[in-house]
Amino acid sequence: MTGTMQSPLLEIDDLSVHFTTRRGVVQAVRGVSLSIGKGQTLGLVGESGSGKSVTAQAAMGLVHVPGEIAGGDIRWKGRSLLGPQGKAYARRVRGREMAMIFQDAMTSLNPLFTCGQQIGEVLRHHMGMTKRQARVRAKDLLDLVGINAPDRRLDQYPFELSGGMRQRVMIAMSLACEPELLIADEPTTALDVTIQAQILELLIDLQQRLGLSVIMITHDLGVVAGLCQEVAVMYGGRVVEQGPADDLFGQPAHPYTMGLLRSTPRLDGAQDRLVSIDGNPPDLLHPPVGCAFAARCPASEAVCQSDPAIGPVAPGRRVACHRPFQGPWARTPAPNATKADRTVAYGAR
Repeated sequence: MTGTMQSPLLEIDDLSVHFTTRRGVVQAVRGVSLSIGKGQTLGLVGESGSGKSVTAQAAMGLVHVPGEIAGGDIRWKGRSLLGPQGKAYARRVRGREMAMIFQDAMTSLNPLFTCGQQIGEVLRHHMGMTKRQARVRAKDLLDLVGINAPDRRLDQYPFELSGGMRQRVMIAMSLACEPELLIADEPTTALDVTIQAQILELLIDLQQRLGLSVIMITHDLGVVAGLCQEVAVMYGGRVVEQGPADDLFGQPAHPYTMGLLRSTPRLDGAQDRLVSIDGNPPDLLHPPVGCAFAARCPASEAVCQSDPAIGPVAPGRRVACHRPFQGPWARTPAPNATKADRTVAYGAR
């Protein structure tokens, strides 16, 4: 898990999520286990289709037909959110104690209602506020996330705001009930680089001020470098490596993690050129029998035809690989690979 002694807020245990399509059953998430404690920031990284967003949607109860949770458990403060007994508890928790920011605010916000109405609806539903109380609180939330002239913005519709301001409204909605955990699913994807940096700085500031736990879902290692304490790398619907960000950036243990790092621009000039990962991700309609990364791995051997179980390889680190820290992709630990160092090297662009 996350390598912390405190009791976790959210635990995802051996989770599997399937989607039934005309072509067959897509095994989108296959045996994922994660946890996050109070005040922690966990980065969930990987290529598109690796299962990051589906894992988060399952935690938020957003997997519906044709999708289904095919196995495993999701627990909040030790209590299951699944099954008949967990559903009532889940309704109280989701949206109030744990909230989610979606990647495209334009499609997530309702174009027929003003920003104030949408934030107010959350407050009235979960907090039992009156219409007047909700409006006052909504104004305070817009001010909290750095939107100027919040009185005027309350009465504006989403299409009247810029992309960055719409994303700030989404963040304000997610913070309305003062949640303990915030799941951010690619919150900067549709924004230009300047606005991306502002949104990330806002999330960092809010986490420090409010003591939030944050799960940051992204394919951008620059975002992870500047924000996350812990990183879980997903590939083919599974977690293939997890550990402290300092260790993972300093000495990746899985060849896929190394591939991601080598294909990411460095800002410190330590890498002459980018190296792409050859091949394509596996088809999760027909998942490979052995290691899902074997067909793309430069260190693949006969043993990789068997499925490597994820397990501990160093204090606080888990890897699903038969040859962790080995092969032509491996490298020695970077000296003093602290958050400041990795931010200089990969920092959000």
